[in-house]
Amino acid sequence: MKSRAATCAAGLIYWTALVFADSKTVAPTGSLRAVYLAGNAAQAVQDPTTGEIRGISADLAREFGRRLGVPVRLTPLAGVQAVIDAVTAGTADIGFLANDPSRRGTIEFSQTYLRNPQSLVVPAASNIQSFADLDRPGLRIGASKGDSIALFLGRTLKVARLVELQGGNPDEVKHSFETKSIDAFGANRLRLTGIVMEVPGLRMLPGSIFGVPQAIIVPAHLTDRLAAVNAFLDETRRDGFLQRVIDRANIGVEIEPATGR
Repeated sequence: MKSRAATCAAGLIYWTALVFADSKTVAPTGSLRAVYLAGNAAQAVQDPTTGEIRGISADLAREFGRRLGVPVRLTPLAGVQAVIDAVTAGTADIGFLANDPSRRGTIEFSQTYLRNPQSLVVPAASNIQSFADLDRPGLRIGASKGDSIALFLGRTLKVARLVELQGGNPDEVKHSFETKSIDAFGANRLRLTGIVMEVPGLRMLPGSIFGVPQAIIVPAHLTDRLAAVNAFLDETRRDGFLQRVIDRANIGVEIEPATGR
């Protein structure tokens, strides 16, 4: 019969081999190269002065690297396609992105680790009081081109017209309302909170029209890497790490149940 010390040593050897295998699978260059969508505060934000990156995606990437035993390089990219292209081209190992069916092809999504609530802002005097008032003839609903809510509205609006803004920053949103080219603008609630603070005369609709599923992407053909990412997310659920980083970020998002793969 093996001694306890021998059993522990065997377990340590097994764990070391497992981590080594996963680190080579996930981070073949020896560093975990992660990218995320710049401007999406539900993922991460970068301090313009210090360059420090904080947020849920940053915490997850750094913890993944720590558990794999490799350093982490985290890079914000402008636009959904840039994140997809970096992962597809192999200049990034993983990317943080909202899961939408239209984005599949060259990349595959992990399980959902949280849902990001979405809403819309309207002028204070608008007759739009709830989400039920949006889909009416003559209404123009704005959203940033390529954003998850733009894809959602494109699928669900029947009579109102979707107007896709190029950037959707507060100045562009303000100009669009002033020129009456939109009647409402949709984004995640955290982003809309900032817009309401910067653009006087707007109010946010209560509640969430839908929760955008946030996930991690890898190249579609790298099934071993996807399995390692999902195993990591499973473990962060079990040990409470995922809940702790969401609580710390305190941005009103919720963990997706583990069954929601």
